[in-house]
Amino acid sequence: MQASNNPRKKVLLLSAYNTPSHKSWCNGLIEHLPDFDWEYIHLPPRYFSWRIRGNPLSFIHKFSEQLKQEYDIVFATSMVDLATICGIYPNLANAKKVVYFHENQFAYPQSPNAPERLEPLMVNLYSALAADQVVFNSEHNRSSLLVGISSFMQKMPDFSPVSIVDDLKQKSCVLPVPIKDQQIVENKKIPNSIIWNHRWEYDKNPEDFFAALSILKNRNIDFKLIIMGQQFRSIPDVFTEAKEAFAENIICWGEQSRGDYLSWLSQGEYIVSTAIHEFQGLSVMEGVQHGAIPIVPNRLSYPEIFSNDYLYGDDSTDLADFLERLLTHKSKLSVPSVDEYTWSVLNGSYRSLLLALLDKS
Repeated sequence: MQASNNPRKKVLLLSAYNTPSHKSWCNGLIEHLPDFDWEYIHLPPRYFSWRIRGNPLSFIHKFSEQLKQEYDIVFATSMVDLATICGIYPNLANAKKVVYFHENQFAYPQSPNAPERLEPLMVNLYSALAADQVVFNSEHNRSSLLVGISSFMQKMPDFSPVSIVDDLKQKSCVLPVPIKDQQIVENKKIPNSIIWNHRWEYDKNPEDFFAALSILKNRNIDFKLIIMGQQFRSIPDVFTEAKEAFAENIICWGEQSRGDYLSWLSQGEYIVSTAIHEFQGLSVMEGVQHGAIPIVPNRLSYPEIFSNDYLYGDDSTDLADFLERLLTHKSKLSVPSVDEYTWSVLNGSYRSLLLALLDKS
């Protein structure tokens, strides 16, 4: 269904911490919903603490003229302090407001010895309250935010409106981040090859992954490793140790160009996640789309996406046992379909979401 009103409805698209995945999602909206008139403004993904609390000031500094315009819809990511921006720019008051949660700060695991961060929680909470519609990329994301807010309210000394959890639930829905439509996979699979393609940070739990590989190596199980993913200044020590320990198994190591990354995805036979923090698992879904068989934990959003056949238990031993059965051909799995998560399927749901908001005017 196409939007029939003329002129096209104007949408202000705000991204306060424009990571590559957020940028891809924003560009996908603009590309696949051309029947809306998009104004896309964004801030770079750096200085997290300043960005999540100070983004209204940064938006004022860089995009004041755009924010002074009239819009039919304001579509913001959850890092945006929507309540403050709408207070500063009262012209946005009449626009319908949507907040999209790629992630939520209430479910983010704290680094060891890190103090509790209240301000990111409050930004998420106030933005959700200011929105007409709150959208999540998975049910795990939605439920963890609602549980987190409920727990947060109970800790407050007085005047904490616990009823807001029900209010937020009523105006929330789940609409996944779409992946690109299927591309032709021409590369042959490398037998017994295992992909790990996540951010090199503690919340992706690389320790369990490499611990499972150590178990396999001690059992004399043959495997090849394709280790990719985004790196930062501080890299967990386990990667340095693993590069030495599995030197004979490694066929790819480190960040790759986009073309090489996709090529390795299409060559890998299995793709593994050990994450303790994830809201949709796009890196795994992209690997599956390129023909890799997912091996994922029975937690987070993965049970929503994949059947029990692809889920292992809770620790590195469970993962090692699972991989051993596959690598020694004691069990077989086919590649599941993720076609229902593509833009060609989901763009209609995004369009319907926006049109339904406009109908409430």
